[in-house]
Amino acid sequence: MSDLTRQQLTSENMLFRFLTSPDRRVLRHLLLIVFIGAVLYNSASVIDSPVMVFVYFIILFYINMYVLVPKFLFRNRNMAYCLSVIGILVIVAVCGYFLNPFNKENGLNIPLFSFLTALLLAASSSIKLFQKGIIDKQLIYELEQSKAYAELEQLKNQINPHFLFNTLNNANVLTKKDPEKASQVLMKLSDLLRYQLYDSARDKVLLTADIHFLEDFLNLEKVRRDSFDFLISKEGNLSGVQIPPLLFISFVENAVKHNNDATRSSYVNLYFDVRNNELFFKCINSKPVLKPVSSTGGLGLTNVKRRLALLFPATHHLNIEDDPERYCVTLTIKL
Repeated sequence: MSDLTRQQLTSENMLFRFLTSPDRRVLRHLLLIVFIGAVLYNSASVIDSPVMVFVYFIILFYINMYVLVPKFLFRNRNMAYCLSVIGILVIVAVCGYFLNPFNKENGLNIPLFSFLTALLLAASSSIKLFQKGIIDKQLIYELEQSKAYAELEQLKNQINPHFLFNTLNNANVLTKKDPEKASQVLMKLSDLLRYQLYDSARDKVLLTADIHFLEDFLNLEKVRRDSFDFLISKEGNLSGVQIPPLLFISFVENAVKHNNDATRSSYVNLYFDVRNNELFFKCINSKPVLKPVSSTGGLGLTNVKRRLALLFPATHHLNIEDDPERYCVTLTIKL
């Protein structure tokens, strides 16, 4: 890469950071206010009431940027936005007729005032759309990077050697004691590995398929541990609901990993509920008496939190409760 290219990229990154960074928001607004004030100051010969026009432009600029554009343009309600702009121009023309902040000697200049209003609306809309475009582009890039990393980690951890060894060893023992149960264990293991290897490679999977995967995982854990039990509750209309694959396995793995108790039975309870275009998930697991569970949840939960932030930036809510006797994860996603 040439020095000129590096300088261009550095300049673009600095410009993007200036336009999008929350740390530079105050400076951006101050520059805007100074710019509008300078324009009006140089137009004193045309405008009798520059202070009135200045206040009007500032109010209009921020109403358009923080109310009209997010409420209409960001939601693809273009017609509603156009009608709002037309309504503002009509109000401006009517108010300008009576107040007339321009030079009284030259008479009312409604076309000029309306043009300046439309120009200001276009400028503020362009700034907001440009900022959103940059943020969306960065979000897509991070999501692609996260997906590539997740896929790499998935390939490395698709078959957990320890888990696979224990399951096959249990199946080997069961072939002598209970051949039918050994066959069921091997079938569940086959379904589990097939889902990890093939089905989860897609961008979206059926929620029912992901729940079936979790059920196979917990059933195999139940075979390995005599004092382990689990419950999967399903409510609402789960049929046809699609989600990113392996969305809940990190929570369940964390629950299984940290609830092994040699002194008493342990449990993991899963709850799924779909209603009002929302998916509600809860994972509750018991905690051992002797070894408390870390409230951090490990690297797995850290990664899944980041994944949720990228996949559902403003449409999910995650809550974790760490009580003395149980650990509870609650996740709500707007579909």
